[in-house]
Amino acid sequence: MGKRAAPSVGVFALADLRDSRHGVEDFLVGPSNEAAYGLIERWPAWPEAWLRLTGPEGAGKTHLAAIWARAAHAWTIRASELDEAKVPHLVSGGALVVEDCDAGDLDEPALFHLMNAMKARGGSLLLTARRQPDLWGLRVPDLLSRLRLAPSATIEPPDDGLLRAVLVKLFIDRQLVVDTAVIDALALRMERSFAAARQVVDRLDRLALERGRRVTRPLVQEVLADLFPQEPG
Repeated sequence: MGKRAAPSVGVFALADLRDSRHGVEDFLVGPSNEAAYGLIERWPAWPEAWLRLTGPEGAGKTHLAAIWARAAHAWTIRASELDEAKVPHLVSGGALVVEDCDAGDLDEPALFHLMNAMKARGGSLLLTARRQPDLWGLRVPDLLSRLRLAPSATIEPPDDGLLRAVLVKLFIDRQLVVDTAVIDALALRMERSFAAARQVVDRLDRLALERGRRVTRPLVQEVLADLFPQEPG
């Protein structure tokens, strides 16, 4: 499939232009995401015209979708932007990511039409969501049935080894030198998600720069107490 021109500004954008951190070389594979990564890598040999990618907030769905979008030269929209009038243009690209399908404001007839039209064209469609379709609050039975039967991949929260590897990479990307005790302290207390890892490393980087200090365990404890306060008891 050859490259296509970008669509109108304000409707949707090429996913590979959205975030330079979303390259395949930046995606660390572990037990929690290797099955999903494998299905993305199998394209275009998908068993169906569409694939459903599910995982909690910050698990890496957008990153993995961007990797696929780059390979497939796909356009990307949010589900809330979808409507019937846009379907012919969206399908004309031949490959599309629809993100946050369970975030509300989904035009169900438009998504059903999009799936039919993309299959008829011989294109590919990647749908991302935090939850399984039964929890989207869908009212169109045929759409719900189709989504239930769609090939799917689930990204779980990162396991301990993957979380530590992500933290190390984020520090290296910012040219920050930290010792193993810092990584251990973070992995023990922080929320287990890639989004939280980026948040905590960003906060540590800024505080270390402001105070002219290295990233040490006391600084880590301060940031953890602020970002992830422990429940009393």
